[in-house]
Amino acid sequence: MAFASGVEVSTPAVHAAPQLPPVSAPVLGEYTDFRQYLKDVYEFKRMSEGTGLRPYSYSTFSAAADIKSPNYLKLIIEGRRNLSEDMMTRFAKALRLTREETVEFKALVRYGQAHQPIERNQFLKELADLRARRELDRGVINQRSWDKVPSWIGWVLYAMADQRGVEFDPEKVLQMFRLKASPDDIRDSMRKLFESGELVRDEVSGNVTKPREMIESPQDLPVALIRKLQAELIYLGIESLFNDSPKDREFGSLTMALTQEEFEQVRFEVRQLRKRLHKDVSVKRKSTKGDRVYQLNIQLFPLTEKSKRSESLGEN
Repeated sequence: MAFASGVEVSTPAVHAAPQLPPVSAPVLGEYTDFRQYLKDVYEFKRMSEGTGLRPYSYSTFSAAADIKSPNYLKLIIEGRRNLSEDMMTRFAKALRLTREETVEFKALVRYGQAHQPIERNQFLKELADLRARRELDRGVINQRSWDKVPSWIGWVLYAMADQRGVEFDPEKVLQMFRLKASPDDIRDSMRKLFESGELVRDEVSGNVTKPREMIESPQDLPVALIRKLQAELIYLGIESLFNDSPKDREFGSLTMALTQEEFEQVRFEVRQLRKRLHKDVSVKRKSTKGDRVYQLNIQLFPLTEKSKRSESLGEN
């Protein structure tokens, strides 16, 4: 979840990729594990394309990918080998992916093969951007919905209306940004906010205000757009970890084992904290301006699966 400029945006639950042999062709965009995707595609092809006289096998795939090793796909699925850039292209050809799907597949592989958390986050952000853009191009996400969810630059500009001493001139705003942003991006984001009415400038005083919430019904937005936004905001936190002094930020972490009941309680308390902060700060900003714009991300997510033994015993 993300606390973006005083607006709560939550991601709907994401179901895990199918573990049983698929009954229909696996959809690349539904996977975050490229090895599971390859396994499901292989099982689907084995059931749909294989015949008694000519079964679909690992050798069949290798031939389609122009790979000499007959079991190379099996080694990749089992995690015993990684894919080079050249092999990614060959696999995409054997998978009969389109040009756009090939770009997405390579991004998925890079994410899956990265080991450092920072690198994985970067690749995951790129993957989220690609998938959101593809859904827009395919019409799954309409342009109106896309325009309703600004990039991180739009969220910062929106919050700057509550910051003391800000002049909403693109060049002056750029000087205040501590993050990477181009003058054109800032100018374009600012134009959209004024045109849509999220920001309003008083013709007499020149003051800029926020007449309404940036997103009034976040539950109606496409999941891909919410993920894209949250990925951007989380990645900004990683940059702050390395670029900002500990005196200017507060980063902490807690790794712990919880029961399902304890998890639900912690999640409830996190939500209550977020809502209380939102309410308290929003009330203060009606009478006074803030000094700077800050980003608060609150994350609670699983790092392990339940053990099979605990499931067999019926434990939570």
